[in-house]
Amino acid sequence: MAVRIPKAELPAELRDALINQLGSVPEPIAVSYNSPPVADANSEYATKVAAWAACDAGLKTFAHMAVAAQIGCSWCLDINYFLALNQNLDLTKASQVPNWRHTDVFDPLERAVLEYAEAMTNTPTTVADEMSASLLEQLGAAALVELTTFIAFANMASRANTAHGITSQGYSASCEIPLAERSDTAVAASGA
Repeated sequence: MAVRIPKAELPAELRDALINQLGSVPEPIAVSYNSPPVADANSEYATKVAAWAACDAGLKTFAHMAVAAQIGCSWCLDINYFLALNQNLDLTKASQVPNWRHTDVFDPLERAVLEYAEAMTNTPTTVADEMSASLLEQLGAAALVELTTFIAFANMASRANTAHGITSQGYSASCEIPLAERSDTAVAASGA
């Protein structure tokens, strides 16, 4: 798949900062800079979302990866696997998010979060009262609100990337364990 909207020229300072931080300019940022107000608002919101701390960052990373796997956003899987490495998460777990239903590496809370992320991503959503009640009991109200909004943000980002034709840029290549491909049985189990 090719990027469907040309990449825009970024302000030099931003371009250089992204290259220093990530080694390249992320394509979602380069594409969104065709409309600087959209790019700036998205960047500001993404920065705020990343700063939230009521819910464990690792759970949120795995949730974003589950959303990306379900939607088919290889860019989000790629960058989140890279983030998992930088967050010192278990890379075996991170690599198995696309197939979480068929592996035993995740603990019960992680499995509940992955299921919740998929249920929120289904169209229409399939979040059940029991699912929310369980997470509320395990995480608390503040963390569940944060997780829910984080998953909604992950849906927005993943859907925008796939609509724009943005795919993996190879960020995960610096990691030691390759990402698992989502199996057809995982797709069928999620209802996607």
